[in-house]
Amino acid sequence: MSSAQPARIAAIVHDGNGEPDGLLAAFAARQLAAGHRVRGLVHLPHAPTATGKRMVLMDVTDPQSRYPISQALGAAACGCNLDPRGIADASVVLRRAAQEPAALAIANRFGTLESQGGGMADELLALMLAGIPLLTAVKLPYLEAWRAFTGGMAVELPATDAALQHWWDGCRQQDQEAT
Repeated sequence: MSSAQPARIAAIVHDGNGEPDGLLAAFAARQLAAGHRVRGLVHLPHAPTATGKRMVLMDVTDPQSRYPISQALGAAACGCNLDPRGIADASVVLRRAAQEPAALAIANRFGTLESQGGGMADELLALMLAGIPLLTAVKLPYLEAWRAFTGGMAVELPATDAALQHWWDGCRQQDQEAT
C-alpha cells in the first residue's frame, strides 16, 4: 500500500514475552475515553488454576461482559485448553463491531484457531471487508499464516503504544480525507 493509503489492518507482532494484551487493553480504553467508537475483545491476564491457565476475553466497551475461552481438561492434561465454544460465544462482539459499524475494531489475537481458518477468522474477514480499521496481535509462530490470511495487506507493528497510535492516527486521517 502507498503511504497515502495506510493499511487499515494492523497486528502487533510479538514473541510471547511481554504479550501485548495489556497494551491492547490500555489503547482501547484510551481511544474510548477520547470518544472513538471502539469495539472488540482483549485478553485478561491469565489466572493459573489446578487444571491449567484460565483464559478470559473482555468486551472493551463493557468490562462486565467476559467470555471464558478455556476449558478444564484435568490435572494430567498437557494439551491446549482453548475452548472453541467460548471463542464462538465471544465472537458476537466482533460481529456487532462489523454491523454497527465501529470506528476501530480490536481482536485479542490471531492465533491457533484462526491460522487454521477457525476461531474468529470469519469475523476478522468481515471487519476487513467492511473497511473497519482492525488491530490485533500475532505471535511469531502464526505470522506467516497471518500474512497469508490478510494477503499481505496488514501493517506489522512493534508492541509500543507509539506505534499503535501512529497507525490509528493514519486511519483516522484517511477517514477524514474521504469525507
